[in-house]
Amino acid sequence: MTNPYVGILVNDSLYAGIPLGNTKYEAIPYYDEAGKQYGVTPCYFRLQDVLIDKMKVHAYVQEGLCFEQKWLDLPTVIHNRAIYLDRASYQKLEEWTKRGVILFNRWNRYSKLRIHDILLKNDSIRPHLPGTYPATFKNLKIMMSTYDSLIIKPINSSIGRGVMKMDRHVRSWKLIYPASMKISNQIWRTVSFRHYLPLTLRRKIQSRTYMIQQRLPLATFDGRPFDLRISAQRGASGEWGITGMVAKVASRELFLTNVAQGGEVRTLPDILSTEYPHLNHEEVLRQITDFSLRVALHLSTELPYLADIGLDVGITNDGFPLFIECNGKDQRYSFLEANMQEIWKATYFNPIAYAKFLLDGGIPPL
Repeated sequence: MTNPYVGILVNDSLYAGIPLGNTKYEAIPYYDEAGKQYGVTPCYFRLQDVLIDKMKVHAYVQEGLCFEQKWLDLPTVIHNRAIYLDRASYQKLEEWTKRGVILFNRWNRYSKLRIHDILLKNDSIRPHLPGTYPATFKNLKIMMSTYDSLIIKPINSSIGRGVMKMDRHVRSWKLIYPASMKISNQIWRTVSFRHYLPLTLRRKIQSRTYMIQQRLPLATFDGRPFDLRISAQRGASGEWGITGMVAKVASRELFLTNVAQGGEVRTLPDILSTEYPHLNHEEVLRQITDFSLRVALHLSTELPYLADIGLDVGITNDGFPLFIECNGKDQRYSFLEANMQEIWKATYFNPIAYAKFLLDGGIPPL
């Protein structure tokens, strides 16, 4: 008897790299290794490879050392590792689910404001959230009268693109902003102002949707703020668990901790032992873990089929967890950068284990 197929929905660039063995940070071999452990066979395809009327898909399947394209019955369980932002794609994915396909992480690019609003509903999570408002001129004035440092960021960007910072000085404010929205942007500009918002800030807020947040009082390492990327995933039991966490430290030149923006990775135990020996390290880790699980559990009550997310969580100097944002498609490579190989590998095994749980008729516990 052949193993059942588990679908991995991917984007065009990753799909093109599969037969070449060039999938960059997406470690395809780990999916296949996990498939052998859990008795399933991963297959890889894009949205356009599916013939939904026939319930067929043209997918890559590993055969020996190579990948071959085959026509298969559309798997009944699919893990979404692609991002589709248009309405037509959303409707196609909806059609799959209407035909009985379980597509977990079906939609994985949620507005940062929507995530914030969902978390606000939870009394135990609310104290961990930064002051947050949609970026309007009125709200910006309110936030400027309340806080001394603000972060302004697009509600749908990732890896630090387009993020700006505003700081209060004795008689003025200073705005730091990127010269472009490109990931490769290396140019940052500053402008000081007193009463009137800078024209560049006005134009940005009017051209796309931003949000304003209180800049959180993050703990530091070597004088630089850091936060944590936390992998929260459902696994073989269907329950949420914390696969791992890695610290991202801002560069000396910039306020962003994103690795793509020059941040560096460290393990949290190293940071705590170096900078915070007075804290109870086990208690800090427990608080972060408990908080992250609460966030994942609460989000999954309102976001259907959520099963694999990357949380950005900071801590104060006292070890109190602070929520920054949720990534619906966790890039996972921070674990690789930190040489945390087993955790990096586990981030690929857990989705396959969860897929097997669903194939066996498991119902995700709330």
